[in-house]
Amino acid sequence: EPIASFREVPPDKRRNLFIKKLRLCSVQFDFLSESASENLGKEMKRQILLELVDHITTNKGWFSERILTEIVCMVSSNIFRALAPSQSGGDNGDSHGGYDGDEDEPALDPSWPHLQIVYEFLLRFIVSTEPDAKMMKRQLNGPFISSLLRACSSEDPREREYLKTILHRVYGKFMSLRSFIRKSINHVFYSVIYEHERHNGIGELLEILGSIINGFALPLKVEHKKFLRNVLIPLHKVPRLQSFHQQLSYCITQFIDKDQSLSLVIIGGLLKFWPLVSSSKEVLFLNELEEIIETTPVTQLRLFLTPIFARLSTCINNQHFQVAERALFFWNNDLIGNLTADHKEVVFPIIAPSLHRIKEIHWNTTVHSLSLNVTRMLLEIDADLYTQIVNEYTAAHSAAPLSKQEQRQQKWMRIEQIAQDNSRR
Repeated sequence: EPIASFREVPPDKRRNLFIKKLRLCSVQFDFLSESASENLGKEMKRQILLELVDHITTNKGWFSERILTEIVCMVSSNIFRALAPSQSGGDNGDSHGGYDGDEDEPALDPSWPHLQIVYEFLLRFIVSTEPDAKMMKRQLNGPFISSLLRACSSEDPREREYLKTILHRVYGKFMSLRSFIRKSINHVFYSVIYEHERHNGIGELLEILGSIINGFALPLKVEHKKFLRNVLIPLHKVPRLQSFHQQLSYCITQFIDKDQSLSLVIIGGLLKFWPLVSSSKEVLFLNELEEIIETTPVTQLRLFLTPIFARLSTCINNQHFQVAERALFFWNNDLIGNLTADHKEVVFPIIAPSLHRIKEIHWNTTVHSLSLNVTRMLLEIDADLYTQIVNEYTAAHSAAPLSKQEQRQQKWMRIEQIAQDNSRR
């Protein structure tokens, strides 16, 4: 039977009609079925949802505690559901299989014509000034927030975008829920980092955190520094880093903007979790490392010169041309050039042998050309020092290599010497 619109009933009966419509919208439909009755019901529900959105947006006096309960029930019945399994293979616990946001087409939820309006209704409800904030806080509690975070793992990017906006609005409106929201997001990250669970909404959650970090008061709390060390930095080791690296890098730079002394912790973390077998991840790390170096005071960079340039030296000799190219491009940055010139006694012995080896070990002509440019820069800084280091390297490696038998004998001699030294103590 047709349902009356809000304009067709007197104001004193609109709240009861509101509740009736909310309950009707709690009914679920099978979007894989195309029967006439199902299609009619779907269209009726869609129209009622649109009417509900319009009602809470344009009218006053519609809120009550009973209506709040019905709203939460309607929203929960629609959006808190079992997510469809990935169409790309793999299971939920396989960090390498399943949906890949960079390569696979997302599985779009067939019920989106209803879901979209439910999400729009929830968003308008949260930002509305009509509901009583204290009553809302009692209903939008821990289980509700946790369910929203679980829904963020949906493959449908449209759904994740709505959830990101809604969670951000809830965080901004209810100060008492902020700590719980941050901890709940941390638990999602912990499961991804340490239990290798899959979660498709890491990028969206990091976007929320990016704006949250931007609002942190100074000096930073110990809790926030722990979050950087225990969550953001270890997130770099996740196999699917490419799908959320941009958002992660933004969060990292926000911390440096707040407290530049944290840059050494971040650089140390990057070097600790540096990828060894994924060239695409290495390029991402190199991009982030250069960005962090640019925002770090030179007085602090001096403390990390050796590990930074040792990593660049290894990347220069990487057989994957994109990694070698990106490492050599560091010397197009004036800051790196100045560090090389100002600390040549430290940098030259690390970098010069790697540059000298390129012509022997690398196949890519572009890498050869870039290495010659860097070599010319080093020669302009101090030709004598560069030549001395290259000559020493050549002399050390031109001697006839020891046979395997000789190498074994030398190892046993060292072991015997160590044993004798220990026995005298």
